[in-house]
Formats: sequence, structure tokens, C-alpha cells
Amino acid sequence: MDVRSSESCPVYAGQRMNGSSSGNGGKISKKSRSRKGKRGRRRKSRKSRSNKSPPPYLPPEAEEGNIEYKLKLVSPTPQRFEHLATQLKWRLQEGGGEAVYQIGVEDNGMLVGLSQEDMKASLHTLQRMAEKVGADITVLREREVEYNSDRKSRKITEVLVRKVPDDQQFLDLRVAVLGNVDSGKSTLLGVLTQGELDNGRGRARLNLFRHLHEIQTGRTSSISFEILGFNSKGEVVNYSDSRTAEEICENSSKMITFMDLAGHHKYLKTTIFGLLSYGPDFAMLVVSANTGIAGTTREHLGLALALKVPIFLVLSKVDLCSRSTVERTLRQLERVLKQPGCNKVPFLVTGPDDAVTAAQQFTQSTSITPILLVSSVGGEGLKLLQEFLNILPPLSSSQEQEELMEQPTEFQVDEIYSVPDVGTVVGGTLYSGVCREGERLLVGPTDAGGFLRLRVGSIQRNRSGCRLLRAGQAATLALGNFDRSLLRKGMVMVSPRVNPTICCQFEASIVLLFHAKTFRRGSQVTVHVGNVRQTATVLCMQGKEELRTGERAVVRFRFIKHAEYLRLGAKLLFREGVAKGIGHVTRLLPASNNLDQNQNQRPHRHDAEGEGHLNTDATRKPRPHPSSPLQ
Repeated sequence: MDVRSSESCPVYAGQRMNGSSSGNGGKISKKSRSRKGKRGRRRKSRKSRSNKSPPPYLPPEAEEGNIEYKLKLVSPTPQRFEHLATQLKWRLQEGGGEAVYQIGVEDNGMLVGLSQEDMKASLHTLQRMAEKVGADITVLREREVEYNSDRKSRKITEVLVRKVPDDQQFLDLRVAVLGNVDSGKSTLLGVLTQGELDNGRGRARLNLFRHLHEIQTGRTSSISFEILGFNSKGEVVNYSDSRTAEEICENSSKMITFMDLAGHHKYLKTTIFGLLSYGPDFAMLVVSANTGIAGTTREHLGLALALKVPIFLVLSKVDLCSRSTVERTLRQLERVLKQPGCNKVPFLVTGPDDAVTAAQQFTQSTSITPILLVSSVGGEGLKLLQEFLNILPPLSSSQEQEELMEQPTEFQVDEIYSVPDVGTVVGGTLYSGVCREGERLLVGPTDAGGFLRLRVGSIQRNRSGCRLLRAGQAATLALGNFDRSLLRKGMVMVSPRVNPTICCQFEASIVLLFHAKTFRRGSQVTVHVGNVRQTATVLCMQGKEELRTGERAVVRFRFIKHAEYLRLGAKLLFREGVAKGIGHVTRLLPASNNLDQNQNQRPHRHDAEGEGHLNTDATRKPRPHPSSPLQ
């Protein structure tokens, strides 16, 4: 069975065009015609002997995950029904409150199909199962299966099962919105979250801006958040005249949190901070159909690929362009996505069936890149984008989430506010553990390298009250009368059970993405590690004196201002003008040992990581920065 239609789309690979390819001007000799006739008769007789084509298959059912295959669910016994309900509960837990049932499919993936009567009875049983566990079902699509002309066609139904929200236990996905300036990112988010089309002059984006200069210029310079909620039946709950953020959270089973990042190159550090600090699950790259790949589009695509954030593309402003212009931009995107380094398979979404297939394959395969065409003024493609976001499953499994929650509490401080009648408020993401109201934590490191005690007052998540915060969730915490001047971005709030270690020096395994000249000892770069952003000096490299574009090495960095709290294995991105590199932290050198290690010309051999030893032929010790605590 053909799982999806592949209509006229320049980005589908492997399609064959029908036509003759003879090398003698289209003339075919009698001899070749007779040979072809014999071969055709042999093929026909072979087909008749083999009793038609074999049945189509899906991948075999996995024991883990939120996808379940069922051949049929017709009149189960009470014991069987209890077993099926328990199985549904397990699949919902694996999918964070979502599960997908394929009715009419065997466990090995064979598409058998059911008659209309059996399918109706199976859906009725699934509805009873969902009601028992507190969920709703939504039919995503129906497909017909035909083995041969002698057998009647049968149907396969794909059903989305989603839990009814209770006490803010909704599925939350974070989507970073990337793209060049003036590509229509903020306008698209305004239309998606408010339900009103734009007037062509940016009216829909006004509620997203946080500063006066953003309203005046129409350009985003800070990180803003917008939410899009779906109920248990897959309907958008945002669209109401008096619908507040708290009501959206109460009525949503699934929440999409959009992070509107800056598109102008001047605010690139803000965009990098958003990608690294908030840890988005997906990235949505918005490309204007009339300008194509321009400005920071290629740079934002490279950042998402380097940080391994799954990315899908949205082609905006299709109402301003002719069909030929849109096709030219699609071909341009196809060439970029298929280049070495990207190695992506573009997937153009042209209908509801494509939206379902794209959302499922997007998370199962890292090479699939869906492309959707939308217009914020005419409304074209918005329904498909909503359906795609509604079906988009979470990346992490429930087991990974439970492991993170069992670890000690660690909250990253990304924003700091002073709210009247509330006091100091910090915003950020809980990296691990759980956080409750009234919990006592340590915050730091301060400029002196210490940690301070504080007490968490109230917690707000998605602009509504929340008593318990779980790992991976973003929220704001009220700290009461805690002195705001003692806080800064890049700090962490950790459990007192943890003995937090800070470092001025660390080592990282890096790859230099681009540098106009060479990257060498003594270079100063801006380092981004999670929510930490600080200038650091390159002290030495392992076995090399300099690096060129594309080369790898283990490099030791030293922060020039104050010590920071880092984690082993954390992703790292550094930049120096247009030069950029990525990597991960491999070794932390505690601040108490940094002064002693600076006395030696050559760094010692790695003791725990087994990375070999760093050596340098330099005879001159690098001079510390005047503001460095090592001076």
C-alpha cells in the first residue's frame, strides 16, 4: 500500500518520470519489439502464478514507545478488556499523555485491514478503553489496503489517544523559532496563538514585542514566549475572546511553547543563548518565500544542526509570490538541505495525510525535514501547521524523564525581574530533579565564588500557578525579599545536598566550524555553555599549536571574569566575530586548583577522563586578564 501520496513536489527523492529513453531517436526495431513482447508475456504469466503482489508492511511494533498495533478490538471479554486498558495506560505513560493506535495492523507490521463493521466495533472498544483511563480519541486518518482485485478492500485507521488534562499534567513541547530578520516569525506566531489573520502590516505581532524599539522597528531583539494549547480531542483552545493563559493551561492536554528568537545578526548572542539555555525540543526555521535563503537563515540552520536540535521549515509569505517563485525557493532549500553536512531529506507537506506522516517520521528519523507552506495574511497552510504541531510527539521517553527527576534539583537562572508586591523573581529551566513551593536551595556562584541560601516562594508555569516543577519544565520562581543585585544570568539554584563545584578553567573537545585564519593559544572567545555566557582565553591545545576550519582538538579554556558552574558533557559553543566552534566539556578544573596549575608551563596528564595529556611548545606563559581571579 502506498502510505502517502507524492504529488508534484521537487523535494521527493526517488521518483521516476515515465517516458522513453531510447538512443536511436525514438525508433524501435522489430527485433527489439518481439523481445519486449516475449518478456512482457513471461512477466504476466509469472505474476499470475505468484497470485499478485505481496501485502505492504509497517515497521514491526516496538515494545517501548507510544505506538501500538492492534489487528482488531471486537467484543473483548472483561478480562481481555482490563488487559487492553492497562496496555493503553502504559502507552500513554510512554508518550507523556499521548498514544497512537494503528487498528488493522498485526504486531509484525503487516497491513491486514478490517471490514467496515469490524472497524466500527474496534473504534467503539478503543473509545471505552480511553474513557476508562481518562482520555479521548481522535481519528487521524483512514487508509485502504488492497492485495489484489479478487479481494475486497479493507481499511486501516490511525487513532490518536490523548489524556484529559488534570492539575497541569499536560504534555509540554518547546519550539525555538529561527529565521532571518523580516521573514515573518513574530507575525506567524501571533496568528497561530491568537487565531486572527494579519492585516499585511504586522498587526498580529504587536502583542509579542516586549520593548518599545521592537514595536517601532518591527524587529525582535529579545526572547519572548507564546503558548499554543490543544485539548484531548486535538482542538486549539487559544481562540476565545476572554481566554487567559491560566484558562489555556487548564483546558490543554498538550502545550506548544514557542520561543521567538531574534533574526538580526546584531542579536545573534541572544539567539544562541535561547538555543543553549532553554533546551528546545524542536526548531522551526521560517524562510520568506519571496527572499529565499538570505541573511542569517543559513547561520541559524547551521546552529540548529550543530546543536542537534530537530528542525522543520516553514515557508512564509506565499501569498506575495507566484507559484514559480515558491518553487524556486523550494529548490533552493532542497539544495541546501542535501548538501554534505546537512544530509537531510526534504518532505513537503501538501495535505492532512502528509502532516500526519511528516510528524511521525520527523521524530523517528533524524534525516527527515518537513517543509510547510503558510501565509499569515491569507491563511493558507495554517491548518496543516496546526495539525502537524498537534501530532508532534515528544522526543524523550518517560524513563529518561524519571531518571532526570530522581537527580538532585538544579535550576538554571536565565532571567531576573523585580515585581511589585512580590519581590525578586527569577525565570529559567529546571534541568534536573523537582522543585516545590517553600523549598530551600543554594544559588551561585557569586563573584566571590560562593553560594547563598534562599527559599522558593511561589512558582508560576506558563503564567499560571504551580506547586510542583518537574525536570525539563520552564517556570518563574518568586524569591521574596532576596537582594536582586546578588543575582545574575548564568547562575544555578541547586539542592543543599549537592556540594556544587565551580571552575575558572575547563577542558573541552571541540571542532572549529569556521575561522578566517587560525585558532591558536591566547585567543579570546565568547563561550556559551547552557545558560553561561562569558569571555574565555585559550590556554593550550592538545598536541597542536593552532587550528584551522574543520579541525578538532582538546582545548583548555579559562574564564577571564569569574568562576562558573559547569557540567561534564555539557554542549559548548564559542564564537569570535564570524569564527565559530562547537564541542562538549570533558574535564572541570576546580577553582581551588586553578592557581596552582597556572604555575606550570605544561598542563598535567588527565587523571579521570583518560584524554591523554595536553602539551604546548610555547615558552611564554599567557598573561591573565586584569579582572581574572587568578591574577
